[in-house]
Amino acid sequence: MIRTTLFAIALACALPVAAGDGSAEAGKKKSAPCAACHGPNGVSVGPEFPNLAGQYEDYLVTVLHHYKNGKRKNPIMTGMAANLTDKDIADLAAFFADQRTLEVKH
Repeated sequence: MIRTTLFAIALACALPVAAGDGSAEAGKKKSAPCAACHGPNGVSVGPEFPNLAGQYEDYLVTVLHHYKNGKRKNPIMTGMAANLTDKDIADLAAFFADQRTLEVKH
């Protein structure tokens, strides 16, 4: 029983921070480097950069982990994600998921 409990605790600690565990407030503070391409609130500065505002939080977490571990390739994003901690990723994802996308007037 003790061995099983210890294994479960070790496994939980080894897993990345799950979506939903981030702080949008902390993510806003950490998002300054992202603003150069993705805009201060996640609305892109140009068509060559994706909007992050309003994206699903779990998607953003996954993509940032993929850039960090090399599963997804982009020289700029690989460099940006390289030093992010799991908590940084969760916070950034929470912030951008919480933002509104552009509204189109009809």
